[in-house]
Amino acid sequence: MRERFPTWEAVRDAPVEAVQEAIRPAGLSAQKAPRIQRILRRITEERGELSLDFLAEWPVEEAKAWLRRLDGVGPKTAAIVLLFSLNRPAFPVDTHVHRVGTRLGLIPEGMSAEKAHDWMEALIPPERYLPFHLLLIRHGREICKAQRPRCDLCPVRRWCDFYRRHQRKSGE
Repeated sequence: MRERFPTWEAVRDAPVEAVQEAIRPAGLSAQKAPRIQRILRRITEERGELSLDFLAEWPVEEAKAWLRRLDGVGPKTAAIVLLFSLNRPAFPVDTHVHRVGTRLGLIPEGMSAEKAHDWMEALIPPERYLPFHLLLIRHGREICKAQRPRCDLCPVRRWCDFYRRHQRKSGE
């Protein structure tokens, strides 16, 4: 998207079809493109400019609440914006983080991804949010896959609840 649109203003003002085409590889472009543009217009209307820098000065919980009132912004997106764009302590939980965290026993079995955000924030030191988040995503994509996890290659399998349960079932 950055190659096609040099600024957020360009995304906001582009034909929706152009935004859809730019984000098509991410999936759900027909749903996400108009939503992104509505959010960008709303920020511009409310703030007089297209910037979230003001949130860097707010308490994290207030910044999360402000972002979450935007249509289509849930806990994951709010945490991603805060952590990656504003360098604020928020821990995003996506499908990879939730799966790996649950399998390792970091997230209680049955806990929703929405509740896992606060859980992980309490568990992990804030200065470790970014590197830990990135490592969990990488581990989930490369080793701890949803289908056919590669437990034989896993460097943390000896601490993994999922591996221990699977090992017992398979008789390894």
